[in-house]
Amino acid sequence: MRGRMLGQVVPLLLLVLFTRSAWADPPIYELRVYTCEPGKLEALHARFREHTLRLFEKHGMKNIAYWVPAEGEGAATTLIYLLQHASREAAQKSWAAFRADPEWQAVAAQSERDHGKILARPPEATYLAATDYSPPIGPVDPTKTYELRVYVAHPGKLDALNTRFREHTDKLFVRHGMRSVGYWVPLDEPKSKTTLIYVLQHESREAARNSWRAFGADPDWQAARAASEKDGPLLAERPQVTFLRVVDYSPQPVP
Repeated sequence: MRGRMLGQVVPLLLLVLFTRSAWADPPIYELRVYTCEPGKLEALHARFREHTLRLFEKHGMKNIAYWVPAEGEGAATTLIYLLQHASREAAQKSWAAFRADPEWQAVAAQSERDHGKILARPPEATYLAATDYSPPIGPVDPTKTYELRVYVAHPGKLDALNTRFREHTDKLFVRHGMRSVGYWVPLDEPKSKTTLIYVLQHESREAARNSWRAFGADPDWQAARAASEKDGPLLAERPQVTFLRVVDYSPQPVP
């Protein structure tokens, strides 16, 4: 009798645990951009490499990827990185604990004694939700080239833009050798109503040029774009494009 009851209870417990897991809220992401004073980027890298990443993890923030722009003015002054949080509330608690951590306070004070003021202005932080068509988001490959793209849609056109990506664009990227790292929309208004942010992986900068050329000439893309824009363009402005290089302390993908 007792064995039969256990046989009934255990599957029920497993079902409850699975259901609770399935209902769990998805994580959120935080894209942060740091702009340094001239000549201070290496000092910022040292602080992240030796201390900051470990302290982020200590306080519940998951390090996903760290990049610098591959070219242009920002290449010598800018750090771009992506964190994962369990929720918006968790992010706020993690940041509060991180900033109050005596170890972090000592590290920040020492680095500024050694190097002077490192950041030229406060960090730019954007909280993000992954779209329903985004692939699983994880660490990036340091041997590849990455491309950060920001699309701003006309008011009321973000859903149509997401539909085009979901049904056509992402598949065509794969066809032409581009792999998506992730697709996100900001959590906060007004950008949550207009903005799509995504990152692509390329084998090289030359491969990126060839892929985009082939993508633009693809008849399937041309047809999908024409159909989606029969009532007018979806984008309010040209995409913002930044090619990225992975820094040496960015987490490595699991083989």
